Amino acid sequence: MKKTPTVKMEDLQRDWHVVDADGKVLGRLASEVAKILRGKHKPIYSPHLDTGDHVIVINAEKVVLTGKKPQNKLYYRHSGYPGGLKTISYERMAARHPDRALRMAIKGMLPHNALGRQIFRKLRVYAGAEHPHSAQKPVALDI
Repeated sequence: MKKTPTVKMEDLQRDWHVVDADGKVLGRLASEVAKILRGKHKPIYSPHLDTGDHVIVINAEKVVLTGKKPQNKLYYRHSGYPGGLKTISYERMAARHPDRALRMAIKGMLPHNALGRQIFRKLRVYAGAEHPHSAQKPVALDI
């Protein structure tokens, strides 16, 4: 009787990908990046292991939202105290921290447990077109 082979961590080959977010829609880009980070594009994908690749996202400040979402989309956080709910619109967040909206969108598409936190560490997001990871020889990924 043959058994399905399981993936060993030392057998994994982690590649580096660079994604240009210029003109891309936020949610569609985030779902594709989350798929690469998770490893769902590989035939050795296993839901309980981190089989994904490293992803570098450049030009995060040039990501777009459709319709009236730039004015209407709100991000929430809570201080933990009564009445401590804070809200910020996408426009304000994009002006202050251009990479944070994309980072939050990708994080929300990953598992909400220790595995998701481990996978999220393989993501690098930069607002501009430059990144310091040229030594890793990242391959351009067209999304």
